[in-house]
Amino acid sequence: MTRAQIRLLAVACSAVAVVIAAMASLNTALPDIAVETGATQAQLTWIVDGYTLALAALLLPAGALGDRIGRRGVMIVGLIIFAAGSLLPLFADEPLWIIGSRAVAGVGAALVMPSTLSLITAGFTEAHRARVIGIWAGVAGSGAVLGMILSGLVLEYASWRVIFGGSAAIAILLVAVSLTIGSSRSARPLPFDFGGAVLVVLAVGLFVFGVMEGPHRGWADAVTLGAVVAGLAAAAGFVAAELRSRAPLLDVRLFTGRAFGAGAAGLAFQYLAGFGLFFLIVQYLQLVLGYSPLRASLALTPIFLVVMALSVAVPALLNRVGIRVLLSAGLALIGIALILMGLLDAEASYLEVACTLTVAGVGVGICTAPATHAIVTNTPEDQLGVASAVNDATREIGAAIGVAITGSVLAAAYSHGVDPVTPMLPEPARSAVQDSLAAAIQVAEQAGPQGEQLAELAQNAFLDGLQQASWTVAAILLVGAVISAFWAPGRR
Repeated sequence: MTRAQIRLLAVACSAVAVVIAAMASLNTALPDIAVETGATQAQLTWIVDGYTLALAALLLPAGALGDRIGRRGVMIVGLIIFAAGSLLPLFADEPLWIIGSRAVAGVGAALVMPSTLSLITAGFTEAHRARVIGIWAGVAGSGAVLGMILSGLVLEYASWRVIFGGSAAIAILLVAVSLTIGSSRSARPLPFDFGGAVLVVLAVGLFVFGVMEGPHRGWADAVTLGAVVAGLAAAAGFVAAELRSRAPLLDVRLFTGRAFGAGAAGLAFQYLAGFGLFFLIVQYLQLVLGYSPLRASLALTPIFLVVMALSVAVPALLNRVGIRVLLSAGLALIGIALILMGLLDAEASYLEVACTLTVAGVGVGICTAPATHAIVTNTPEDQLGVASAVNDATREIGAAIGVAITGSVLAAAYSHGVDPVTPMLPEPARSAVQDSLAAAIQVAEQAGPQGEQLAELAQNAFLDGLQQASWTVAAILLVGAVISAFWAPGRR
């Protein structure tokens, strides 16, 4: 690789790392934000979800825009918007302002993510492409863990505001460095499909919104059902419109290709499992094993290290083994890791936790890069931005579904587990215990001699929910592994 290519790879990977880390970094800071700003539980949820929703909804139009007007320029504009959104909470820290600022940052992230992958795909020859896509995929796959580790370190010594300020500073630095790299765009740019863009924003935005609200409002709630149904209807309209369009935003026929379709489905399965795993394991480490936010973040290091190492090494095996073996084996290993996580109890050692995370890391590491490679290398050069956006959108949709499934199963099992004791509690304590294990522990600390029994009952209810949620997602991943074994192409 030339120096210019190395610089391009470094900038692209740094940019995708900062926007993905921003997605997960606030999870550890939510208790501090609640105390200092008075945010309600619903507002705390949207401080996290506002970013994800804006990001997921705008990925495809952002990728298409980069193909047409230039990928570097779109990335730079995205970094500026991301930095502005990250700086807002430093000046206005009311909950609604923070939610709005996170949505603004999500808009910027949507412009950044597909631009990074399409820039490096266009900037490298076929000989180097598998390796650099593997490096990018490793950074993207472990960015959420890196974000939680860094935010845990920050919170140990400083305010949660430093997380926002640090994200903005890195983005501004990347804007300056991005001016030194080359750009690319379609050789024959087509007119921008505004109708398709509106339909896909509605389809992804409404569907993801409904999936996010399901665990809180209930899956039978009118808002939840209405959003999901409207999102699916908009998706059907988008497909119909794109099939008739002479200049489609996304050529949906790409999904009929086995490599492209299996790669997109594989990424959705991986992120469904990955974010479901993070949702469960962080709570388990803090509420059951008693880890501090920093220690819980550092405990995730094995998955970060394994994913990074394998994402660099696995592309060399792609031509020898083929996507079918790597994708199906990776999904199966993630499913096995989730089964192991369901066996963890209150007496588990960190070695057991680390082994579970390592197995998950191996699974993610051997199938993330091949799935991404299958998507971008089976797309025409003029549509690399859209291909990169498909790669990112499947990740975001999978992540939203994963958190929704694990959150719903965990909440149902936990509520069932604490039902025998809640009628005996006064009303404020009753609703708190029913809400979460964290609230139940706070009530137990003030309950005197009977508090220990209440804490143990709530903890056991949480562990039952963790097991049911883990094994539910494990079953989905094992089904995904079987589908990939038949659907994904072999070496040829």
